[in-house]
Amino acid sequence: EPPTASPEEPHVVKPRRRIIRRRRKANEDKPPVVETAVLDAILAESALPKAYNFEILKTLEKIESTGATHVALQMPEGLLLYATVLADIFKRCIPRLQQVSVLGDVTYGACCVDDLGARALGASLLIHYGHSCLVPIQHSVIPCLYVFVELVIDVSHFVECICKSIPSIATSISLLGTIQFRQGLVEAKRILLEDKNYTTVVIPQAKPLSPGEVLGCTSPKVTTDVVVFCADGRFHLESTMISNPQVQQFLRYDPYSKNMTQESYAHEQLNLFRLSAIEIAKKATTFGIVLGTLGRQGNPAILQRIKNLLKLHDRKSFILLLSEISPAKLSLFRGIDAWVQVACPRLSVDWGHCFPNNIPILSPYELFVCLDDSTTFQKPYPMDFYANHGGPWSNYYDSNKDRQCCGNGSEKCGVKN
Repeated sequence: EPPTASPEEPHVVKPRRRIIRRRRKANEDKPPVVETAVLDAILAESALPKAYNFEILKTLEKIESTGATHVALQMPEGLLLYATVLADIFKRCIPRLQQVSVLGDVTYGACCVDDLGARALGASLLIHYGHSCLVPIQHSVIPCLYVFVELVIDVSHFVECICKSIPSIATSISLLGTIQFRQGLVEAKRILLEDKNYTTVVIPQAKPLSPGEVLGCTSPKVTTDVVVFCADGRFHLESTMISNPQVQQFLRYDPYSKNMTQESYAHEQLNLFRLSAIEIAKKATTFGIVLGTLGRQGNPAILQRIKNLLKLHDRKSFILLLSEISPAKLSLFRGIDAWVQVACPRLSVDWGHCFPNNIPILSPYELFVCLDDSTTFQKPYPMDFYANHGGPWSNYYDSNKDRQCCGNGSEKCGVKN
């Protein structure tokens, strides 16, 4: 007879073994798009610069997965010299690929992504180089792939310049730059905190942009003493300076020349110019609305908000489509009291006071200041055109993110009939 358990002995329940099986991804059984040895040989022959990450394998997988036989390449002018090399690589690696077209129009940023032009050429996939994804891919008429083209920089020299320029480790530092140098900023932050013992080093973010990423029209708010900006020009840095005048010091590190310079901005002059333009526009009765057609620069939803706002205040208006806005082109139109452009806010900020006949050219934000009683002129001047927290003049505000022109003055567009 089996022994019985004594009352003092508790009944122990053994835990059930939980077996978790990893789900096999759909593409794990598929052969690689191209053998590694073959791809390495082709890349060696191409002589592409090793410091530039063109994400070749990722691009080949995208071409293969979409079944594209005609691919369009779009990139800023600084990368155009590599376009034909990339086209050759893609055609050698994917024999099914019949044609690669290069879009030669000027490309200022990701807002210029030209999926419409690529489709008109007959392409079924657009590869956009050098910028992050600003226009959501679900709104493009053909599939799009964004390749940041991140650059390898001399991080140790970058950090050494920071330490020489900012000797006090108690100074709080923000690291910012363009998307190409994102990984360099992350590594520099680690070294400054762990090896150099700086107390506060942060990489601010203006969502939905990547941490540390700055656009010419969108920049995060900064709470540190110093901003160190990694870029080869001032345009993007000025966006940060405009929206953060309280920062004690701005330093720009050029990763090509390896120079660190101290930068400044004339904030009072900016406010004077833009307030003067807004005051003149308040007296305007006829407005010209320019919708930028360079890629996806102009947002039809913002255009609709502007039309409704002008209608609400009994102002006459007409719409002009332009890929490039210039004083010579606008001067051809007579009887216009003021312009508002839905393209690049920096066009108004940087060049608005240079247009002839003292006719103001406002950004969408400035038009809201001009006519909307609930919007006041902000100091500091906002750089939020592609930020989640932007106002009704920005691309990600409410229904603006859908980039649809409802056309009926509905409440969805911000103005009731």
